[in-house]
Amino acid sequence: MPKSILVLTGAGISAESGIPTFRGSDGLWEGHRIEDVATPEAFSRNPVLVHQFYNQRRRKLLDPSIQPNAAHVALAKLEAAHQGDFLLVTQNIDDLHQRAGSRKVLAMHGQLLKARCRDTGKLFDWREDLSLETPHPLATTRLGRLRPHVVWFGEIPIGLELIQEAAQSADIFLAIGTSAVVYPAAGIVEATPASCLKIEINLAATPTSSVFDRSIRGSASIEVPKIVEEILSMP
Repeated sequence: MPKSILVLTGAGISAESGIPTFRGSDGLWEGHRIEDVATPEAFSRNPVLVHQFYNQRRRKLLDPSIQPNAAHVALAKLEAAHQGDFLLVTQNIDDLHQRAGSRKVLAMHGQLLKARCRDTGKLFDWREDLSLETPHPLATTRLGRLRPHVVWFGEIPIGLELIQEAAQSADIFLAIGTSAVVYPAAGIVEATPASCLKIEINLAATPTSSVFDRSIRGSASIEVPKIVEEILSMP
């Protein structure tokens, strides 16, 4: 059994659970430009629109029809059975990995079911809509000081140092449902040692496919359980 396992997941794994990728082929997110709903400047300029956009996403995530799929469950099984170091880094802002039972999850782009105080950075579990009228949990007279706990374009992803350390010591690196072409995610595979077994699982080839030792074409819900069983059978 390998000593250290690092996993990176992207939108592809959640799409199989019914969560839209939001970014269409035209580059728009549900009809909105990224610059209008997913940047700090957008929130300063039009917080009502930004709140509405993420409120819709939060409601979708909380719909009873949205559940972890076989890939989420298999990764939780891998973590539970593995005796060494394990880290699951996700680019997704949903909670499907946690719901499936994963515990060592680093959500590098934040979490939709958390709100963040704009003044102190304190996090709060959050399942309701947010608006400029939302009272602060610790000071109900303060309104509009909460924002989605989401890393917007132009902001620094969470846990970069920890991710770098995990990559540098990884014996196995799995990239699932992600093209990983945008930094810093693109740098993770590059940071792994030459001895690391690098496996990509994606529906289509990506610009980084040639860097991997194995590049598997197929849906995450079908292919990830197979790879997990293969890893668990390693001596």
